[in-house]
Amino acid sequence: MVAVFNKELLSWYLITLKLKETVESGLLILPEAPSARPIEFPEAPQHQQPDNSQQIVVNDDEEKSASPESEWIISIKEKLQQANQDAAADSWAKLCIYRVPRYLREGDDKAYIPQSVSLGPYHHGKRRLKNMDQHKWRALHQILKRTNHEIEIYLDAMKELEEKARACYEGTLSLSSTEFVEMMVLDGCFMLELFRGVAGGFKHLGYARNDPIFAIRGSMHSIQRDMIMLENQIPLFVLERLLGIQLGQSEGLIANLALRFFDPLMPTDEPLTKSDRNKLQSSLGYIATFDPLGDQGGLHCLDVFRRSLLRTGPQPVPRPWIKKWSHSDRVADKRRQQLIHCVTQLREAGIKFKKRKTDRFWDIKFKNGILRIPRLLIHDGTKSLFLNLMAFEQCHLDCSNNITSYVIFMDNLINSPEDVGYLHSRGIMEHWLGSDSEVADLFNRLCEEVVFDINESYLSSLSEQVNKYYNHRWNTWGASLKHNYFSSPWTIISFVAAVVLLVLTFVQTFYGVYGYYWPR
Repeated sequence: MVAVFNKELLSWYLITLKLKETVESGLLILPEAPSARPIEFPEAPQHQQPDNSQQIVVNDDEEKSASPESEWIISIKEKLQQANQDAAADSWAKLCIYRVPRYLREGDDKAYIPQSVSLGPYHHGKRRLKNMDQHKWRALHQILKRTNHEIEIYLDAMKELEEKARACYEGTLSLSSTEFVEMMVLDGCFMLELFRGVAGGFKHLGYARNDPIFAIRGSMHSIQRDMIMLENQIPLFVLERLLGIQLGQSEGLIANLALRFFDPLMPTDEPLTKSDRNKLQSSLGYIATFDPLGDQGGLHCLDVFRRSLLRTGPQPVPRPWIKKWSHSDRVADKRRQQLIHCVTQLREAGIKFKKRKTDRFWDIKFKNGILRIPRLLIHDGTKSLFLNLMAFEQCHLDCSNNITSYVIFMDNLINSPEDVGYLHSRGIMEHWLGSDSEVADLFNRLCEEVVFDINESYLSSLSEQVNKYYNHRWNTWGASLKHNYFSSPWTIISFVAAVVLLVLTFVQTFYGVYGYYWPR
């Protein structure tokens, strides 16, 4: 065992000597690795020098790590500078074309996204909408051909309005100056050709009778729905400048053309009156202009359309500025949005429903237990129309919530297909959808994520009157009696017979008791 032990000890000793000689001769080469550490030999004094070099490398790493940190601080300062610019009051003064908030999109994203044509920067360049670009260029070419104008006139005019037009859109736009100006000219001229074609005829503008776009055909309805969306708007002053270049004057004419173009989307079956049509035609003949909005002006086509719906309605009351930014943190509470009970419950309380003869669909009246509601037309574009109108009211500061109030009021009235069927039987509601259940589902989904304050509703006073009548016990009992015993001739006869039988029974009992105590 001693021999073996000495032999092993000798082997380790020889190996140690060999390694020492190799290190001293400098023939040992170790492969470099990112995670490898150099082997230190304390007995060798020459290994102190690699420690100094290693310290130098560490200092280089610290210098390199300091550079990204400085770049990070610079980027933060740039973001703060941009935030300071965004916080300036002037940056929000002209904002009127908004991106629909995400909390509203959760209900139905398709209702806010154009399906046929893009207008403005929000959906510009999307692949599925590029098919319409060729028709936009055709419209611009037709305008230049018809007016003998050079394209530079339109481009220069839009360059003058570029900064003002950019301020109308929310957020930073990625389009360059030339791209933005080109888009404004192209989209604006396309809209003007559609407006003028619907009002005065496309043939008069030089388009063929079988033109796929510039003709009164089925595709026009899809284009109209896209052009009324909040994210698909062009500032009205851009359209006025472009039309002014073509005609020489355009004051008040754009609003008339827009209303005539979007007339099929009106939620009522009362079209423009003959007097209004005559005034519109005279304005197209450059004799005079007729502006249904008076001196209120307009921001874009959706705003013009909304103002026309409420032109004789309650005056908009500007809301506090904090409302615009606080609604994203508020939760839509359905309990606080319950204005009145549904149709079925109101009928049980004795409230009657009648059609009110007026073209102002929002003008609802209540008196002596009778709720008078104007006729409402519902078609396949009604959902998108109401959603975009409500989105604009939710986003824009100086805007009332009258459309939102009306939609929530109707949502409260309609809880079931039976409610829709009764309103239809009373002539209050007419729809072109598949069934009454689809209409009920439409209204129940319209206000899912809408933030709404009852106190700001123009229908709050009317709702209080209805609820007061509903909570009166005598009205409920009278309605129940009428429903159970006077709903048909047979129930009336049965009720009268029961009353007569009860009276005879009472008389018989009276005389029986009278004869017993006071016999003759």
